[in-house]
Amino acid sequence: MLLDIKNLKTEFITKKGTITAVNGVDFNVDKGEVVAIVGESGSGKSVTSLSIMGLHSRTSKTKMSGEILFKSENLLEKSEKEMQNLRGKQLSMIFQEPMTSLNPVFTIGRQITEAIIKHEGLNKKEARNRAIEMLTLVGIPSPEARIDNYPHQLSGGMRQRVMIAIALSCNPELLIADEPTTALDVTIQAQILELMLELKNKLGTAILLITHDLGVVAEVADRVVVMYCGKVVEKALIKDIFKDPKHPYTKGLLNSIPKIEDDVERLFIIPGTVPNPLELPTGCTFRNRCPNCMDKCTYESPPLISLENREVRCFLYKNKEDENNG
Repeated sequence: MLLDIKNLKTEFITKKGTITAVNGVDFNVDKGEVVAIVGESGSGKSVTSLSIMGLHSRTSKTKMSGEILFKSENLLEKSEKEMQNLRGKQLSMIFQEPMTSLNPVFTIGRQITEAIIKHEGLNKKEARNRAIEMLTLVGIPSPEARIDNYPHQLSGGMRQRVMIAIALSCNPELLIADEPTTALDVTIQAQILELMLELKNKLGTAILLITHDLGVVAEVADRVVVMYCGKVVEKALIKDIFKDPKHPYTKGLLNSIPKIEDDVERLFIIPGTVPNPLELPTGCTFRNRCPNCMDKCTYESPPLISLENREVRCFLYKNKEDENNG
């Protein structure tokens, strides 16, 4: 197992109170596997990915606990210097918005070669040649000329490809992609997804995909982790999630996807919004939006229940778990 996260909790201390952005998350990623984390904005997806990368500021206002085991070593016990040696080399991340992630005052060539020089020990000429190879690999036309371009000279799709080139320049074992197709048109989105799968197959890189788009998940993922209010509410293989979703939140997300055969005037929406993290409801955090809410949900938080082919956090399946265990 490449990545194994156990009871991860990430808290931020603010003037208004403590925000528990990630609350007891458990999941794993195997070598060469694509695992997707899905959920609405505010579910804790990006905070989870930044926790893995060790990119939260290490101050008294940020508290992290649990275990993030990468190749059996707990990343939460690593120093900042040790994490710097891992980032880019063994762990890489494609950030959500390429225009703000790329430095506007440096050429894309300089930004790609920075990690190559640091982790691979190549000189500037060798690093430049590697950067050109990476630009070719991700489908940038005329890479020998483009390498000296600045970010503003490239289209959104090209900038995203540059971000992927930076992330893959040192052949990492785990690639975290945080909304890699956000703000791209559907044609470029399809190209980026196809590219990521090609690179995964060619380089053997495991991918942790952060997204709210279940259409994207259907294209590339092997397994799905559904998050809500900082907790995992369902985990299953991609085929099982789409064929037979269990948690009411997962069902709502899937029902929100437009279907060609549906003859309806309005799309389905999940009622309400994700609650304020400083004012979470007691019991099940999804209860105010759930069509299956019962009395027990108002005062008790459901555990993650193991079923035959998945795990789900809902009292609807408590009896079924007891039957399986019995």
